[in-house]
Amino acid sequence: MAAISLRRLGKRFGAVAAVQELTLDIHDREFFVLLGPTGAGKTTTLRCIAGLERPDQGEIHIAGDRVDDWSAAQRDVALVFQQYSLYPNYTVRENLAFPLRSKLRRFSAQQIDERVRKAAATVRIDHLLDRRTDRLSGGEMQRVSIGRAIVREPRLFLMDEPLSNLDAKLRELLRAELKGLQQRLGTTLIFVTHDQVEAMSMGDRIGVLDGGQLVQVGTPAQIYNAPANAFVASFVGSPAINLLDVQVDLAQGRVHGGSLAFALDAATQETLAPLLPADGRVRLGIRPEDIALVGEAGIPGSIYGAENHGAEIIAVVEAGGHHLRATVPAKTPTALNQPVRIAFAQPRLHFFDPLSGRNLRPI
Repeated sequence: MAAISLRRLGKRFGAVAAVQELTLDIHDREFFVLLGPTGAGKTTTLRCIAGLERPDQGEIHIAGDRVDDWSAAQRDVALVFQQYSLYPNYTVRENLAFPLRSKLRRFSAQQIDERVRKAAATVRIDHLLDRRTDRLSGGEMQRVSIGRAIVREPRLFLMDEPLSNLDAKLRELLRAELKGLQQRLGTTLIFVTHDQVEAMSMGDRIGVLDGGQLVQVGTPAQIYNAPANAFVASFVGSPAINLLDVQVDLAQGRVHGGSLAFALDAATQETLAPLLPADGRVRLGIRPEDIALVGEAGIPGSIYGAENHGAEIIAVVEAGGHHLRATVPAKTPTALNQPVRIAFAQPRLHFFDPLSGRNLRPI
């Protein structure tokens, strides 16, 4: 068992609060992703779990044991970093065997050889065992780093942006392999990233950090479809969500934002009525896939720009003084300045408090 519990974890570096009152439960055998921008506190949280940083406050429990005073070695965790941290003059075999040669582990030569071969086969580098690591590609070196973590058979894997230095195609390949590897090993894995595509494609659950605070925890679907606030909504999703400052007039059943205006359907009005601030001012969030190009009944606008992504087009529509990104089928005509009309999928609209950013109506 390698469930992890963090209770009111806090860590400061001088005047900077890197992690603030962080409480989190990570399940046994879960692929958990810590997601957030640079400086959000992701790596500091990971290093506290690993025992490389001592928190200023709070508790860390691994498999039911409070480990605040345990060394990194006692915690039985394996770390994989963005930098490969390999011995360049060693072969792949020697790099994989290195963690097993500690006098504390007392493995025989045969046991070491068996573990090295098993780990190499698991990350598909068994054909590279006798090659020096300074002659490997970036993807191969990262596989060796992951293999060196696997060879110890720890109860917990911690990975700090391990795919960041790889090209886009290789990152896509290793995302799928890393997810499959975690499932085959049946171990708990905590993965730190600032890349929302990595988080959404690999994580069983995601914890979103902002300014050292845990903003939201949920499955990828929950994080995407029911963001806790405007920060989460804007950070997760590609292309990014459209955010507009508007005023909702329930008496007229309409939304006004500059010269952009549209009618609210009855169901949306009913759900919003008890949630709106007194002045009706909100920040409206619309995912690009929830904007459709329609006929005469829609909001008037024109094509400001378009990105052809092959299977789809990301159209930028100028409407009422706002530039809105809309995901449309690849066959859709999107000539520059072409007049269009748009409509929003109202059950999918998000309404955020303009001051706190809180989602007034999580879907």
